[in-house]
Amino acid sequence: MAGKIKVGIVGGAGYTGGELIRILLNHPSAEIIFVHSKSNAGKYLYEVHKDLHGDTEIKFASLFSQKIDVMFLCVGHGEAEKFLSSNKIDDKIKIIDLSQDFRLGETSGKRKFIYGLPELNKAAIKKANNIANPGCFATSIQLGLLPLVKAGLLKEIHTTGITGSTGAGQSMSETSHFSWRANNVQAYKTLSHQHLAEIGQSFLRLDPTSNFDLNFVPWRGDFTRGIFISSQLRCALSLKEVAILYKKFYVTHPFVVVSEDPVFLKQVVNTNKCFIQLEKVGNKLVVHSIIDNLLKGASGQAVQNMNLMFGLEETTGLKLKANYF
Repeated sequence: MAGKIKVGIVGGAGYTGGELIRILLNHPSAEIIFVHSKSNAGKYLYEVHKDLHGDTEIKFASLFSQKIDVMFLCVGHGEAEKFLSSNKIDDKIKIIDLSQDFRLGETSGKRKFIYGLPELNKAAIKKANNIANPGCFATSIQLGLLPLVKAGLLKEIHTTGITGSTGAGQSMSETSHFSWRANNVQAYKTLSHQHLAEIGQSFLRLDPTSNFDLNFVPWRGDFTRGIFISSQLRCALSLKEVAILYKKFYVTHPFVVVSEDPVFLKQVVNTNKCFIQLEKVGNKLVVHSIIDNLLKGASGQAVQNMNLMFGLEETTGLKLKANYF
């Protein structure tokens, strides 16, 4: 498109809003027109996001402008649907929602949402006007298993995943408090996590005949950001055959790296990448998949979707360096 993409952000004070601002301030083809926040209206962005001091003089706005090309909704679950229902947004404005409100085919008036996992729906995303950005656990689990789904190899899967404290959002709770998180790990929402529904929807979209049983146990970890997933299943293919399957599936997807070496979170923190490692013992296959929950699991993937929607190279503005040391 001619000129820069004019961007509006609703809910810019939280973790995902902050990450989105950081990416877009340095995006060569985007311009932030407003960042909406009722509770912080009138404050400079850097008064809330302290690391932005010296980078921008933008202030939080109490009202939003219609003179934009795309609106990111970085509000809480349930709030995106309320926002769109109570505010008339010009039909020409594209919507990218980072909540879970539209991931299962829900609509808002005439707006229909495409599930925004580029490694699954890239062609549809390019033509979409409205995107439902995937959940963070859902992204990491799906990227670890999609090649097996396509090959019809999924039946019973046992998955564990650990996430950092930023996955719980910015609002304080007992389990996000430093004195609770430090030196501590806890399982939660065992076999009942809300992201299971969108994972199942994606698997059936890729293989309508698939009959799988995904058993997921998520953990809270004592670190700030990142997700480490390990999925275990029985598989008759050799490790070499599985590796070929994965590399072929992801050959056109620049943010997914299939590694022959052990993977670890510092490889992906502060990036939009997903690293995948495969291990096999006997007839059991283990797939490790790791992402940054705030980037590939949220704001980075949202910008990746924006790039695709506006005909840009999907890596634009997202070639980020990992916090390796």
